[in-house]
Amino acid sequence: MQPSLNRRSFMGAAAAGAFTIVPRHVLGGPGNVAPSDKITLAQIGFGTQAVRELGGLLGEPKIQIVAVCDPNADTSDYVEWGKGEIRKRIQGYVGDPNWRKGDEGCPGGRDVGRAVVDGYYARHRKADKFAACAAWEDFREMLDKQKDLDAVKILVPDHLHAAISIAAMNKGKHVLLHKPIANRLAEGRKVIEKARQAKVATYLLAYGSGAGNAAIVERIKQGAIGKLREVHNWTNRPVWPQYTEVPADRPAAPKGFNWDLWLGPVTDRPYHPHYTHTVYRGWYDFGGGSMADMGYYSLWPVFTGLDLDAPLSAEAWGTHTCRVTDCVSRVAANDFAYPTACTIRLRFAARAERPAIDLFWYDGGMKPRLPEELEAQDAAMGKEGILFVGDQGAILAGFLGQDPQLFARGKREALKTQSAMPAGAWLEAMRGGPPSPGSFLNAAAIADAVNLGTVALRTGRKVLFDSSQMRITNVGEANRLLAREYRPGWVL
Repeated sequence: MQPSLNRRSFMGAAAAGAFTIVPRHVLGGPGNVAPSDKITLAQIGFGTQAVRELGGLLGEPKIQIVAVCDPNADTSDYVEWGKGEIRKRIQGYVGDPNWRKGDEGCPGGRDVGRAVVDGYYARHRKADKFAACAAWEDFREMLDKQKDLDAVKILVPDHLHAAISIAAMNKGKHVLLHKPIANRLAEGRKVIEKARQAKVATYLLAYGSGAGNAAIVERIKQGAIGKLREVHNWTNRPVWPQYTEVPADRPAAPKGFNWDLWLGPVTDRPYHPHYTHTVYRGWYDFGGGSMADMGYYSLWPVFTGLDLDAPLSAEAWGTHTCRVTDCVSRVAANDFAYPTACTIRLRFAARAERPAIDLFWYDGGMKPRLPEELEAQDAAMGKEGILFVGDQGAILAGFLGQDPQLFARGKREALKTQSAMPAGAWLEAMRGGPPSPGSFLNAAAIADAVNLGTVALRTGRKVLFDSSQMRITNVGEANRLLAREYRPGWVL
């Protein structure tokens, strides 16, 4: 699994050839960042979301991307939200409107990533004289051999988050991670414990998006709706297929795609495109469902502002499908994929002046029933939103706290708030500054909650959780779902 050496010809890219991995820092002139202050970063995972977020990293003078890592070399079978969206973004990065012209697929993979990085730097940061970006298939080999690496950004399917994060921290690398922390509760705790022990900066990239909800929580703490009793949060996710059957056909893996490496810690199974790229989210083995995808954005500031611990309990209700066999229709057994829609209820203990709180999550088109006071005033719920219910009123807002409306004492009014969340400051933390509030250490409770909700979905039972023992106390067989069965060589 050596780094790829077959470069694609790229307009404006640095000279082609075989690259040695050497320090990428050079002395900067006036206005440039000194080499000692520049963070060298590896992008692990180069799919659609990596492309969308790449511009901010490429244009940041305090960062240099020195490596791209992905088990996929170069294919056009990724899943995007609009036809041609990803290709157009790449064309903009490299300054070539004809890049992949005529290819109607969605591109991705490590060779694409390396070409984009080299092309952008050649156009916009020529004075830095960067050596060419390396491309690696296996993150483990990259962490062993890429000696000029300060940090990694991880943008891969959920089942690999824990393995890559822990491996990077074991090597002393700073870690940027897309949500979730992990798609198993035990793995999430291992990641957070490693972050506690390691002398590195960590940052969960969901931080900061829910500033509106953080501001609402501050008003609630000031008594805007009395004692908070319930939080309801709903999303239009899933916006990907939720498969109801395990694939039975056996297509070949695309050329250049290391299926074994993509599986990582998950038990062996044949390759199928229904597992990979964006659609991985719908499988219990590979994804974390809609709540892992979106709940970190909206609910993390609620957890922080209300000082919520791990849930005391979780219960869930999901849709099901039926199959007809031998002229008999029955509910299809499914312990492999998330339902098309579900509701999850999490119960949190009282703390100091705050009573116990119920948090409800809804997806797939499910929404809460509005309190009578809101119905009487013709309150309307969008496709996504959040509702805070207290004993003296309620607050209805957009999913991330946009346009909050206060309903209390028979009146409806816009709720005045001020953003209560500081900037993430992850880059300065990596450069030796104070820890960012987006550190993994501050996401322990929401990581537990999201993964416990999945356990409740899979068991179909209300589960009672002893956080101190990391144990479900009333449904013994559910404890196996807190962890995973590992393939040999991948045990954390």
